[in-house]
Amino acid sequence: MADTTNFLEIVNKGYTFKGESFKIGCAMIDGAVVSGADVLIPFKTLNRHGLIAGATGTGKTKTLQILAEGLSDASIPVLMMDIKGDLSGIAAAGTSNDKIADRCQKLNIEFKPTAYPTDLLTLSNQKGARLRATVSEFGPVLLSKILGLNDTQGGFVAMIFKYCDDNKLPLLDLKDFIKVLQFVSDEGKADMEKDYGKISTTSTGTILRKVIELQQQGADVFFGEKSFEVDDLMRINEDGKGMISIVRVTDLQDRPKLFSTFMLQLLAELYASCPEEGDLDKPKLVMFIDEAHLIFQEANDALLQQIETIIKLIRSKGIGIYFCTQNPMDVPASVLAQLGLKVQHALRAFTAADRKVIKQTAENYPETEFYKTEDLITQLGTGEALITILNEKGIPTPLVHCMLRAPQSRMDILSEIEIDSLVSKSKIAAKYNEVIDSKSAYEMLTEKLEEAAKREEKEEEKTTKKIPAKKEKGFFDDPTVKSMTRTAGNSIVRTLLGVLGLGGRSKKSLF
Repeated sequence: MADTTNFLEIVNKGYTFKGESFKIGCAMIDGAVVSGADVLIPFKTLNRHGLIAGATGTGKTKTLQILAEGLSDASIPVLMMDIKGDLSGIAAAGTSNDKIADRCQKLNIEFKPTAYPTDLLTLSNQKGARLRATVSEFGPVLLSKILGLNDTQGGFVAMIFKYCDDNKLPLLDLKDFIKVLQFVSDEGKADMEKDYGKISTTSTGTILRKVIELQQQGADVFFGEKSFEVDDLMRINEDGKGMISIVRVTDLQDRPKLFSTFMLQLLAELYASCPEEGDLDKPKLVMFIDEAHLIFQEANDALLQQIETIIKLIRSKGIGIYFCTQNPMDVPASVLAQLGLKVQHALRAFTAADRKVIKQTAENYPETEFYKTEDLITQLGTGEALITILNEKGIPTPLVHCMLRAPQSRMDILSEIEIDSLVSKSKIAAKYNEVIDSKSAYEMLTEKLEEAAKREEKEEEKTTKKIPAKKEKGFFDDPTVKSMTRTAGNSIVRTLLGVLGLGGRSKKSLF
């Protein structure tokens, strides 16, 4: 039997913070909630990033929902990647039942059904405000890493961007980039090589294949106008609550390349757009990435390095990133080391590989005298988790087995009618859903090539007029016929001259 008094003292000391915090639940020991052992999440350290992990059905999504609610109540904007399609219910008020009432009693909290201010966003043709970015905004470095190009190919992409900048050819979507790539490999090759260096046909072919591969995953719907402004993700509503922006990416589960492309561009844009803030009392934005393994499973080494770099640096901008995944080993060790808050739901041990993962997971948590972590991970109930977080000094808090509070919003999805109503009232949907097809590199180069073709036609017409028209060949124009005619003519002339005594040689007299 554990020492409850000592446990309570350690929890209270470890989870008492300066500044505002949010109660996520209460600590448990020997399977029972310890009254007064409140587990608090300090807003000041939420820019240190985090991980929410656990097997299917253990409550990860509800934990994500609870955290988003607490942040919104504290006037902190939230961005959520909804790849399973089960987060939209946060826009509607929840309902209580006996289980929720019992949980609230154990945790000594009040359940207040609440609908949170929500905007639905989309990368495709689903309902919601469209998220787009231009190829120019991606830039040559990021585009090269997304395409998995080597240094030589990446240098050629940089040349293309420079060529387009110098010649005022806007790169808005992928068809612009492809058109420029084809142009500098053919008609514009001489000009390109004169000003920027030699062009390798092998490199252009490889780049074209990589771009087409990206297109096949649906990237055309993401590249273009109007570009999304990151300020629209950091809004506070009239009631002082942080807006919750839900990116509906349910149709990207089988297109991880596009999902990772979007995520990396968004992180890069946030990093580039936001000023240095240091450690604020509250983060400016917290992003939750559900099914985070989709970012990493097809990422090459250069892409992983870029993600790791952004994760390290973006905290100074006042932005926190939280990965939600089934297996904590889905997240690369270099990224995992940057995650301060860890919420570990139950894992299942069906195979030897599963047991190995559980053992590795347990080793990533602080040591504790109150739990045998490796065993407890497989015994956690639904809505329970192991939690540790960094305090203000960057020191991990004691590991606790926590019973989590229930979400106050709906623990289910919105109906189609509710989604239509939400989108129709959105202040940003109308702003971004207008289709814009500005004149860009594709149209400009097409016009240029058409004009060149017309000039060639006119030149050919002028040349044709200067040369006299050729007489149509008749029967007597044939060389053979001409030869026969000459022969016959000569014979006739010789005969006539002979008759007149003027032709041929004179005969010698016999006398």
